[in-house]
Amino acid sequence: MRIGTQISYAGGFAESVADIVELEKAGLDIVFVPEAYSFDAVSQLGYLAARTERVELASGILQIYTRTPTLTAMTAAGLDFVSGGRFTLGMGASGPQVIEGFHGVRYDAPLGRTREIVDICRQVWRRERVVHEGRYYQIPLPADKGTGLGKPLKLINQPVRERIPIVLASLGPKNVAMTAEIAEGWEPIFFHPEKADSIWGASLAEGKAKRDPSLGELDVVVGAPVAIGEDVGHMIDWIRPMVALYVGGMGARGKNFYNDLACRYGYEAEAKKIQDLYLDGKKDEAAAAVPEDLLKAITLIGPASYVKERLAAYAEAGVTTLQATLLEPGVQRRVEVVSQLREMLD
Repeated sequence: MRIGTQISYAGGFAESVADIVELEKAGLDIVFVPEAYSFDAVSQLGYLAARTERVELASGILQIYTRTPTLTAMTAAGLDFVSGGRFTLGMGASGPQVIEGFHGVRYDAPLGRTREIVDICRQVWRRERVVHEGRYYQIPLPADKGTGLGKPLKLINQPVRERIPIVLASLGPKNVAMTAEIAEGWEPIFFHPEKADSIWGASLAEGKAKRDPSLGELDVVVGAPVAIGEDVGHMIDWIRPMVALYVGGMGARGKNFYNDLACRYGYEAEAKKIQDLYLDGKKDEAAAAVPEDLLKAITLIGPASYVKERLAAYAEAGVTTLQATLLEPGVQRRVEVVSQLREMLD
């Protein structure tokens, strides 16, 4: 299992970069840079490429609606170039609250658009003259939709790799099946190792049955808050506001993918209560309503022996990359935690 981490999109970038430089020395395998509705991820990834030597770099995630497919491909190729072949393209649909509310772009057909974008990206990286006649993207633009002067072009530069790894963030059954079919990696959220197979197993099997063998085994990238020690148990409560935000506040009643996931895990009543409280402005009460056993399942917080047991459960559930949110402060302690995780996995 690879060990990764994620830079916070809420600030402290300079301090995070300093941490990554030291964590790389401790054996960190990959670092993800989110975008959300914060600073763009690309400029930060370029800076990280210049400050690091070995660690892999990944967008976590670029939203599929905010760039044209060819710009996404160009950006990925550029980041792969400046990092010496260390970039992974993480993409996802995000949700209508961000896409329509912040970008002013219609949120529609996430599955169809994702499939077409992946196809276009790989054409660009192979330096083919890009021709795509899809339902959502037409390249070159047909004459009746533009000036008629467009012609197929190929990327000027020779990419470092013609196959940059693609990781797709997905949750729904059809989206997960598509991810297992066409992507190098899959990134779920709030991964519950004991319930993952019952929720996603059939979708993963469906997608893998259609998977091109050249893609290799599916990399399952799972994020989890991590703290190791006898006196870190209280840190699990630090996760409550984030879970409440997603389950309660991301979207609206009847249109919240994370609330749907909590329901699929068996927390229908709890998910409804969290959402009602959050949307009524009672955020602290919503956080308090997040079930303790759910928090324990999706985190790695506790004594070393406990964390090691939970890591084994994650591995048994198919996790191949751990994206660890390192809760304990101080770069030295975070280096120690990464080293501890590495020892547990070796």
